[in-house]
Amino acid sequence: MGAKREFRNRAEDEVAVLDALVERPEDGMTVFELRAQADVPIDELETALGNLKSDDLIVVEKTGERTVIRPAESVVPDSAEPKGEPSITERIRDRLPF
Repeated sequence: MGAKREFRNRAEDEVAVLDALVERPEDGMTVFELRAQADVPIDELETALGNLKSDDLIVVEKTGERTVIRPAESVVPDSAEPKGEPSITERIRDRLPF
């Protein structure tokens, strides 16, 4: 699925984290699950999580001994949004600096 289009102009590591979290919005992920899914080095993951948290794009919940990270509702696409891979035009537009 992936995060909404308006959040795709962030740093590559942040987009990878958001995309991974959007796949499991209700369950969320631990840092270890997120690192494996997003394939982001731990130092960069820490920075990405800090940036996303400060921008209120993720929610961090601690339940007992487990800390779970979930995407903010504003990041999760509606079912009306197109699914699947972005078109070649969308990918080029996303990479161009505006």
